[in-house]
Amino acid sequence: MPSIVSKSSSPKVLSNDDKDENVMTHLYLNVYDIIPVNNYLYWVGLGVFHSGIEVHGMEYGFGAHEYSFSGVFEVEPKNCPGFIFRRSVWLGTTKMSRSEFRSFIEELSEKYHGDTYHLISKNCNHFTDEVCKQLTGKRIPGWVNRLARIGRIAMQLYSPRKHSGGSRWAAASTSILFR
Repeated sequence: MPSIVSKSSSPKVLSNDDKDENVMTHLYLNVYDIIPVNNYLYWVGLGVFHSGIEVHGMEYGFGAHEYSFSGVFEVEPKNCPGFIFRRSVWLGTTKMSRSEFRSFIEELSEKYHGDTYHLISKNCNHFTDEVCKQLTGKRIPGWVNRLARIGRIAMQLYSPRKHSGGSRWAAASTSILFR
């Protein structure tokens, strides 16, 4: 199996439809708005976004459900149901063939069950970030999951373990918001 991180400075890049196993294929991050207020938040570096990885003519994402099997799904690129497409970000290239990529996603999906989805610690953007890191050695743009990072910091600041007195509020809020 070829390396999943490309180190070549000038690879031969062909379209996603090319069948040649020895060529590079483009990798995109497709970003979607989850809430309408993103039109305003986006310009100050915030927003609530969904993201998916587009490669080999398909888009792969991660979503929540109540069962202990994979929450990873595939859709037509730039058409994820329930979200409004905002933009694509070119992430790089990969040498993985379509079948190698499919095997890679199937293996990775074992870590991403629908019942493990968490808005702050394990969301769709964490999934796309992991795919991107493994395929390109780089992370997705920071603005895509910034709100989850801010939420994680806030949860740590208001953790019941660190505070006495007002901690019941933090515990109650967590159980209501992230079930």
